[in-house]
Amino acid sequence: MLALGSAGTVATAAQAPAYPVLLKQSLTRAPSLTEQAAWSRAAYADAQQARAWLNPSIEVLSENLDAPASGGVSQRQDTWSITQPIEIGGRRAARIEAGDRAVDVAQARDRETRIRFAAQLAVLYATAEAMQARLALAQEDLKRAGDDLNASRALVKAGKEAALRTAQAQASVAAAEAAEAAARADLTEALEQLSALVGLDEPYSSVPDSLLTQSGPADAVHGQGEAPAVLTARAEREAAVARVRVEQKQRLPTLGVSAGVRRFAWSRDRGWVVGLSATIPLFDHNTSGIAAARERETAAESRLAAVRLEAQAARRSATAQAEATEKRLTAAAQGESAATDAYRLARIGYEAGKTSLVELLVIRRALYDAKLSTIDARLARIRALAALSQADGRLAFGD
Repeated sequence: MLALGSAGTVATAAQAPAYPVLLKQSLTRAPSLTEQAAWSRAAYADAQQARAWLNPSIEVLSENLDAPASGGVSQRQDTWSITQPIEIGGRRAARIEAGDRAVDVAQARDRETRIRFAAQLAVLYATAEAMQARLALAQEDLKRAGDDLNASRALVKAGKEAALRTAQAQASVAAAEAAEAAARADLTEALEQLSALVGLDEPYSSVPDSLLTQSGPADAVHGQGEAPAVLTARAEREAAVARVRVEQKQRLPTLGVSAGVRRFAWSRDRGWVVGLSATIPLFDHNTSGIAAARERETAAESRLAAVRLEAQAARRSATAQAEATEKRLTAAAQGESAATDAYRLARIGYEAGKTSLVELLVIRRALYDAKLSTIDARLARIRALAALSQADGRLAFGD
């Protein structure tokens, strides 16, 4: 994250990188991804710790310290022993398996986070592109409004239009200026959100046209994979099953094997001592712990079923949206072409005195709306394809 932030302070003075470059950089540096990577490393460390053997204990025992001497000889005995706990009944194996399943969950979440991040990055990147296009459109419309105002002033001066037409044209210019200011504010917001997502302290100034106008992946509709959320839920279910086994093994006794040496004070001789100990599951059978683990397993199973249904519905919805946005974009492009021709002809007619100013303003507004509709359709298409990539378990536009 720090590397990206330091590198970004220079990049923010100019454009953001193209989307494929930014995606590649962000997958290793974005704060949300580095956070998840840390959780994955923690899970791996826990799994390694689960493989550790239990530590032995050392015991020093002195006996007969105040016992009366026998024939003037001390009856003291000193014993040094080491006890090694031994897990029986597969307790250690169950603990190791639970650690491994926790690693699987972390890896599944890491993959899900990366795919969700890529979809979010694609949407925010395309949104920034769309806001730039809207700003350019607003500036273009403002220029047209200024041209219409100049034309109306010339016609009023020539006595071919009433002075009211100039006021109408000025109002149109004011509306175009307000639209341009709003578009600039929307662009600033989009760039701020994009920069925050990738972990920059300062926002980018602009983005290149590298995503909004490109076509989707060839397998956008047909390349179905399993949803990351389903894989995560399945891994969580397996981890819950492993935890049940761990809790079941907890009620087994723990054995302790001891070995040591005993020193006799009266003869200074030594003898070996060995021992065997075991915990007695008299009061605690871990019944409630096992019941809680089983309930968590039931909850994980139910969540897996729910997530699977949600993923199926999400993919069907994303597929329908992707197909609909293609048709919407085609219709918007046709509408923009027709509106462009209409405004060109209306402008010629207005300058020739055959088209009224009111009609020209209406046609110019229709052209603005048509161009805006095309931009919105392109953005909607990117959102639909990003959602479809996420449902399929693919990095959005990562090819």
